[in-house]
Amino acid sequence: MKNTDSIKFEKALISQDLETIRTVPKSDLHNHFVLGGNRQFLKNKTGKLILPIKKTLGSMNEMHHWVSENLGEDYNTPDMRKLLVEATFVQAKEDGIKILEIGEDVWGLNEFFNNDIDELISTFKEANRRISPDTELRLQIGLSRHCSISYLEKVLEPFWGRSEFYSIDIYGDEFSQPIENFKNIYRKAKLNGLRLKAHVGEWGTASDVIQAVELLELDEVQHGISVVEDEYAIKMIKERNIRMNITPTSNVKLGRVGSIKEHPIRKMFDKGIDLTINSDDILIFDSEVSQEYLTLFREKVFSADELDVIRLNGLKNI
Repeated sequence: MKNTDSIKFEKALISQDLETIRTVPKSDLHNHFVLGGNRQFLKNKTGKLILPIKKTLGSMNEMHHWVSENLGEDYNTPDMRKLLVEATFVQAKEDGIKILEIGEDVWGLNEFFNNDIDELISTFKEANRRISPDTELRLQIGLSRHCSISYLEKVLEPFWGRSEFYSIDIYGDEFSQPIENFKNIYRKAKLNGLRLKAHVGEWGTASDVIQAVELLELDEVQHGISVVEDEYAIKMIKERNIRMNITPTSNVKLGRVGSIKEHPIRKMFDKGIDLTINSDDILIFDSEVSQEYLTLFREKVFSADELDVIRLNGLKNI
């Protein structure tokens, strides 16, 4: 028998009632907090409205250009970095996010938090407590593929052994350096009890996903949409219980998928892959988690019942 939230969620999807969808508990496990905050909150605080993209982008470089033009130096200070953290919790509260996985890139420790790991951790935890206390924060360690391994190993030292961190993730240009370069870092992360994640298969191939999962012993893949190209990749993902954290609108607006109707999330679901629906970069792509669910329903990719199954999956303790 369905619980009250499931009934409310499905009815709200069918009636296309976005405000009610926002009140139902959801997770956001793929959110880059710098670009994942509430647009109106930032406008109220700064007087500047950050407008989302108006056209489909064709590369990560185009996205980085957008970030430079729209955030640029305005947010490149410790106080403004902390404002972006607050904006993300404002967004989570307004969107009914009960599990939020976000974190700082390791290079940001010195840049914005005085190289003080306690200050970094307390910034996220205090904003969580003050703004959205009903949201469970899963704090993540972020690694940019553009950084050298020797540099990352050095700046990671303050993060090791801190039980406040839940996971580790690599993001950025998939082709900037081989994934095997991160093997030793991920071995250490596993010893530290972190959940192992990586952005892979958004721009790369199914073979890239297979390699990343095998070499880094991943627990979760961010994007990973290319796995549908290869039955072996699908089989491996299922056998290893790899969770795939999907961001449909982001994939479309970055030109990785032609349309929401064509998105491989349907095939992934039908194949029995463990998947969740997430926001990625709300300030760029202008689609919160609730809107992602509604868009997938409107485009007839999933039924209301199927979307509730995915919603509940994202709220499971793992």
